[in-house]
Amino acid sequence: MPHKRSGAASATDKQARHIDLMQNRASLTSFAWLSIAAALATIALKTGAYFLTGSVGLLSDALESLVNLAGAIMALGMLIIAARPADDSHGYGHSKAEYFASVTEGILILGAAIGIIGAAVNRLLHPRELEQLGLGLAVSVAASVINLIVARILLREGKARQSITLEADGHHLMTDVWTSVGVIGGVALGGLTGWVILDPLVAIAVALNIIWTGVRLVNRSVSGLMDAALPAQEQALIQNVMEKYREKGVTFHALRTRQAGARRFISVHILVPGDWTVHDAHHVAEDFEADVRAALGSVVTVFTHMEPVEDELSMEDMFLDR
Repeated sequence: MPHKRSGAASATDKQARHIDLMQNRASLTSFAWLSIAAALATIALKTGAYFLTGSVGLLSDALESLVNLAGAIMALGMLIIAARPADDSHGYGHSKAEYFASVTEGILILGAAIGIIGAAVNRLLHPRELEQLGLGLAVSVAASVINLIVARILLREGKARQSITLEADGHHLMTDVWTSVGVIGGVALGGLTGWVILDPLVAIAVALNIIWTGVRLVNRSVSGLMDAALPAQEQALIQNVMEKYREKGVTFHALRTRQAGARRFISVHILVPGDWTVHDAHHVAEDFEADVRAALGSVVTVFTHMEPVEDELSMEDMFLDR
């Protein structure tokens, strides 16, 4: 049986981990401010490139940067909320606030795509010669470099700190980078060949790519808000931990998982031999919960319910609405 633990020391450790978590979430706002600064810089540069060239493709690129700014501002607000500790009104914490940032950014992306398509169709109907391509494209390249640098930072930190908000913002900026590469190539080719129709056609292609990004962001956010189960690879890690305890005569049922921002929630019933003492069963549950947290390597809340394996009633409460 597990050794006896010091309850006071355990409580102190858990409180320290909670404080570290809150400080970690609060520190994410600095990356949101970085994203806002990058969006403002790229809006200025890309808008300047549009006025220099008159390219609707570069205009579409500038419009997407407006979406970046709106998304970054939303991300800042939601990260501030998500960092708040649990309270009487929100006993499970505020982590789900991050999903509102990513779903809002996805919707804004879809709106920008519609605007880009409208501008591109108008340019197809009313073609216009491109001007000052060299300077305009150089300005657009500078904006893309800024986006690339910030996107890599956001993706790295988002993955390391389990923040869907930073990851969404980083993926969006990377999409913006590849979009800019396509726009710059299309505008340059149009200028060199004189085929001005390439400019609006590239803009439409950009818009379709943006729509795909927006749909994926909205889908991922909705999955989180709807309490979708953890990914299959994470569920496999939980099953691996369970297998160790099955060898000790412990069985499980009613496993349920979900994710709220950086935090994962797991609930499961643990069935133990009826002749075990409450003390022994409790420490098995404590060890199991600790092993699950270690296996997932992230912020995990594990709820366990102890039951005697021989009791028939133990098999009647595994349903959600029990």
